[in-house]
Amino acid sequence: MPTLHSKSRVRWLPAAIILALTVLAFIVIWSLEAAHRQSQVLYTVLVLMLSFLLMLLWLLFFSRLRWKVRLLAFGAIVLTLFLSFTLFRIKGFSGDLVPLLEWRWSEKAAESLVGSSPTTPGAFSKDYPQFLGPHRNGTVRGIKLARDWSERPPQLLWRQPIGAGWSAFAVVGSSVITQEQRGEYEMVVCYDLHSGQERWRHSDHDRYEATPAGVGPRATPTIVGDRVYTLGATGILNCLDLGTGERIWSEDILYDNNAKLASWGMSGSPLVLDDLVIVSAGGPEGKSLVAYHKDTGARVWSGGSSPAGYSSPLLTTLVGVSQILIFNYGSVAAHDPSGGNLLWEHPWPSGTECVSQPVPLPNDRVFVSSAYGIGCKLFQIARDEDDQLNATLVWETPRLKAKFTNVIHRDGYIYGLDDGVLVCLDLADGQRRWKRGRYGHGQVILVDEPDAGKRGSDLLLVSAESGDVLLVEVNPDESKELARFPALASKTWNNPALAGQYLLVRNDREAACYELPIE
Repeated sequence: MPTLHSKSRVRWLPAAIILALTVLAFIVIWSLEAAHRQSQVLYTVLVLMLSFLLMLLWLLFFSRLRWKVRLLAFGAIVLTLFLSFTLFRIKGFSGDLVPLLEWRWSEKAAESLVGSSPTTPGAFSKDYPQFLGPHRNGTVRGIKLARDWSERPPQLLWRQPIGAGWSAFAVVGSSVITQEQRGEYEMVVCYDLHSGQERWRHSDHDRYEATPAGVGPRATPTIVGDRVYTLGATGILNCLDLGTGERIWSEDILYDNNAKLASWGMSGSPLVLDDLVIVSAGGPEGKSLVAYHKDTGARVWSGGSSPAGYSSPLLTTLVGVSQILIFNYGSVAAHDPSGGNLLWEHPWPSGTECVSQPVPLPNDRVFVSSAYGIGCKLFQIARDEDDQLNATLVWETPRLKAKFTNVIHRDGYIYGLDDGVLVCLDLADGQRRWKRGRYGHGQVILVDEPDAGKRGSDLLLVSAESGDVLLVEVNPDESKELARFPALASKTWNNPALAGQYLLVRNDREAACYELPIE
């Protein structure tokens, strides 16, 4: 017959089994190579939730602890959860969908910080007038950055709060323009390059907000001549005066093309080509890619029927034919710049967000990458026997999954962030040369130095998801981090802009301008 002592003995074995299985599940999740880190994070969260519920059931019904102890422990758990929800809030998610917490009484934006006195514009001041720079390829030429920042670190010119959004800066002269959300108004704001002072703002009574996408506009302004062209997160295409911000014309591209709002907001930056402003509307029945007259806003042509992705139209020449590349939802395509006709199209796995820019390459090839377990593909563009253009797959590999960063081509190699880790791929066969440096879902700029004559002379500026900025040597033989500094203090997805030696960075809370040391 069991004794009273044996009946009241605490059952520790079930708790130990739950903890052991939890640890084992973590080992399995993080040791196996998943399609993408987001899956590992989600599985980890599910395991934690299940383990918590099982431990709670064990505590209340199977532990054999005294009821007083059980109730006190349960009360402590409830109090801890209540305090957690009371004291903290989720301010957003990382690129891997990890919740980012902050105190509930924290300011929505970082406090304004004062840096060193603005310097006189130097001889290296150059324009960065659109998304990914002068050539829309993330490459800046003609400046030689110092490779050692230990003795001459980047100098802060200004740092201040900014409205929410994932837009980048466009720079012409001393005008620095971006898009941001301030309350219920979506804004285009012009700042002074050297002081950060606001020059003008344009407001539209509009707001995009979604979980976990966040708040505010996504696209980057395009500056051409004395005009600024912007696309808001809900599809408002504006033409503004560069000097004053006064609206010249405006068009709702979703309404005009019977298109649906993309799940993460309209993100394609306008492409200005001759007299046209070209945007990815994603409308059906031949209204996917659309061109408006840059002076009047009148629709000139449209073509394709694919829903919009999250990349921006890019002009290039392949097989001797001028064409506009675009990464749609479910396809990568090319259009005739003169009339919008579809020149060629290749399917891309649906159900994945198409963000990274297609990269045109020598010998009529195109490199495309996306995340969510897809990876990258190299296409050969050629004419068939009917004189039509088509894309043929050369190779594909999961070794570079660009989630919402852009990749860089240099001398036969591709450099980019593979689910947050910097990699180098050989374009000849798609093999990975190296993989090193977990920088998160950030962005990259190639600094193509003048008179570069040897391997490793060019540099990558990496804007990490943490807000740090790093200098990495462009070298297919090894990964070599040369320098880094903390540019911003929170999650940074926005593309940086490099105008001469002036580096402009921002996220959904603050913006800053640094003067980088040059040789």
